[in-house]
Amino acid sequence: MFAYFFEAGLLLLVVPWSAFWERNFFVARMPTLGEVLLNHFVRGAISGVGLVCLGAALGELAAILAQRRGPAEYDSGRGSGGPGDRP
Repeated sequence: MFAYFFEAGLLLLVVPWSAFWERNFFVARMPTLGEVLLNHFVRGAISGVGLVCLGAALGELAAILAQRRGPAEYDSGRGSGGPGDRP
């Protein structure tokens, strides 16, 4: 899921502000839709969804790293540092 959220977030963040957005098929064929899609508020809203996706990607990455790090700490032979772990 990390790769999907990261890619989708990056695309949704960058593409609305690129020349590709202004020269797409739907903007050229449907003038009313073109006015909506070229509106800066709409572009900002789409970029906001991209930021949310990037945040989800960072959350997924944190969960993956925590999962990878978790069992290694317990298998290393060190205790939890509680009162029962005195030498």
